[in-house]
Amino acid sequence: MAPADLIMIAVQLGLPLLLLVGAYLCGSLIEAAHYRQLRRREQASQNFPAITIPSVPESWTVLEAQLVTGSVVISLDYFKRFLAGLRKLVGGRIKSYESLLDRGRREAIMRVKEAARACGAHAVVNIRLETACLASSRQNGKGTAGVEVLAFGTALKLAR
Repeated sequence: MAPADLIMIAVQLGLPLLLLVGAYLCGSLIEAAHYRQLRRREQASQNFPAITIPSVPESWTVLEAQLVTGSVVISLDYFKRFLAGLRKLVGGRIKSYESLLDRGRREAIMRVKEAARACGAHAVVNIRLETACLASSRQNGKGTAGVEVLAFGTALKLAR
């Protein structure tokens, strides 16, 4: 085999591999940064109640109630989507999708809390979550390119 042929084979195999590794590194850095940001925001709002209760406690004097929402659209990087496709062949947990939903859920709840704080509320009760697959990663309609997580609840202004 001529050296030119070996170089051509190396380029043809190396470029896709380089793109996958690049996608993995970029995706991992973005995901880690998002988790760090979420932890900071969750720590800062840990004293802001966001709870599900059957009824408001009698000791709370509610001055105002309104619906608040928080929505996020989040997607996997190409490398994790590629690995998830391989996992589908043999079955089992798809950890990258679990991480995707965890990040989406936590971000949506943080956005609900932030919306409640912005309107002067002191608590959010009865938070609910909805998820939806937004787009397909392939033309045949199979595979997930992204999900939306919508959180909503009732923000309460309380007499203090």
